[in-house]
Amino acid sequence: MPASHIASYYAASANPSPSYAGLEGDIDADVCVIGGGIAGCSTALHLAERGYRVALLEAKRIGWGASGRSGGQAIVGYASGQQKLVDSVGLADARKLWDISVESLALLRDRVARHGIDCDLHWGQLSVGIKARQRDALIAEQHDLAERFGYGQMRLLERDEVESLLATERYCAGLYDSGSGHLHPLNYTLGLAAAAQAAGVRIFEKSPVVRVEQTDPALIVCGHGRVKARFVVLCCNAYVDGLVPKLRARIMPVGTYIVATEPIGEARMAALMRENIGVTDINFVLDYYRRSADQRLLFGGRVSYSGLDARNTATATRQRMLKVFPQLADVKIEYAWGGYVDITINRAPDFGRLAANVYYLQGFSGHGIALTGIAGKLVADAIAGQAERFDLFAKIPHSNFPGGRLLRTPALMLAMLWYRMRDLL
Repeated sequence: MPASHIASYYAASANPSPSYAGLEGDIDADVCVIGGGIAGCSTALHLAERGYRVALLEAKRIGWGASGRSGGQAIVGYASGQQKLVDSVGLADARKLWDISVESLALLRDRVARHGIDCDLHWGQLSVGIKARQRDALIAEQHDLAERFGYGQMRLLERDEVESLLATERYCAGLYDSGSGHLHPLNYTLGLAAAAQAAGVRIFEKSPVVRVEQTDPALIVCGHGRVKARFVVLCCNAYVDGLVPKLRARIMPVGTYIVATEPIGEARMAALMRENIGVTDINFVLDYYRRSADQRLLFGGRVSYSGLDARNTATATRQRMLKVFPQLADVKIEYAWGGYVDITINRAPDFGRLAANVYYLQGFSGHGIALTGIAGKLVADAIAGQAERFDLFAKIPHSNFPGGRLLRTPALMLAMLWYRMRDLL
């Protein structure tokens, strides 16, 4: 039976899209892209636009993973924060990395407009603080990004200004960024896939890769077919599993959860959120939310480091929502779902090469909506011989999660207890 998208608000409101056939038999390509999320579709599209013959293999459906389930917020920067990048690669290269993150949002805007992707894209994002020390952190971030990185689009909002935008007393301050935004992630991914196919990419769904032979040319083996390709790009992220153990050791799949309320009507939604912006608090275990096109509140929060245990997910996430908006106590939850994002130890993206002709993209750490798109452009440029910007990311040092296969998850869970306690202080 063919794999389908998981039950979610996004799947229920997805634009019509084709079901791509599975790979049967042997084919040749210039590049084989493995993974049909935003990173894979963007990589395939940029390569096809450069004239390469591209095959894209997806184990389940286009947008089946985080690209079709996430909070949908396209946010400038990196989950690591800029100072960690400065410490890792120096100020000059950290500035270049920052500029790439800004460019990622311009690229997203261009792709949506150029290909007519109907994905409910809106601009404006608000990072909010709950405690006085978080207000201080927001002020420090605004100053640092303006002074060292030349990003002057952020504006500090004090409590009364935040409350004029959001009908809640939970936050003491906010940092508003007009350059970031939010969208329907599954429809965006499906639109990128359609654009890639129109550019000549051969897309195969329900085609899990069993083995990648790092020869020249490389051989990519599926259950019912094989691809011989000059280059390979691995875009598997949290679902790389046992395909490349070396990559799997450097990321941790983290379960996160989202609920969608019933539609509450335009007037009530406007009273709740005056502007159609994305909102994220700056706790380590954070809450994030936004409006949908049909006037639902999409609210995400909670994480699981021990596996996706949907134990009363809808109720637990609803309780977090009511801490922000208690006035929604009478509103029903119509959809609840979860999925994995892949994090690195330092929360910085992990891009690089396994061999001269085998590239990989992973470790977006919750900032994937925009960064995955630009990552596809950078790896396409590298394959075409312009690797300078791709290699900026390859300079960032990464480590394996400690503990090996058996102890890495318990070790991370213990570390996370400290962060959760810190959120409460």
